[in-house]
Amino acid sequence: MSTSTYLSNPTCTISSYDLQDQCHAATLTVKYDALESTAFGSTSRVFTSGLGDHEFTVELFMSYAASETYVQLSALVGTATNITIKPTSAATSATNPAFTLTGTYLESLPVVDAKLGELSSVSLTFKGGVYSVATA
Repeated sequence: MSTSTYLSNPTCTISSYDLQDQCHAATLTVKYDALESTAFGSTSRVFTSGLGDHEFTVELFMSYAASETYVQLSALVGTATNITIKPTSAATSATNPAFTLTGTYLESLPVVDAKLGELSSVSLTFKGGVYSVATA
């Protein structure tokens, strides 16, 4: 049995802003509503894909400097934007696909989330959007 592993060092672009240097965790979940399509005479339930209900969660170190986290994201709250994430910083390919959510919605932005003696970071959740994958 073969296995493949990689050292996680993804690229993270939110609304064309490269926030890789501020990102320390990211998860893109692809999900489709399950619509039951079971018909009379069936012996088991059958489902088909419904609407996409995708979600992107990201944890970013907070910075208020020009061109950093707060400045780049504050204008996105309550709007739809695009995000792209790749497993590594290498070129997009079949072994390093670029995953994109187009028109994903940012509902809220914690403007301060501080704890004594810790680096300030915020957790964001982008909801919905059209999911696509590029391999070239």
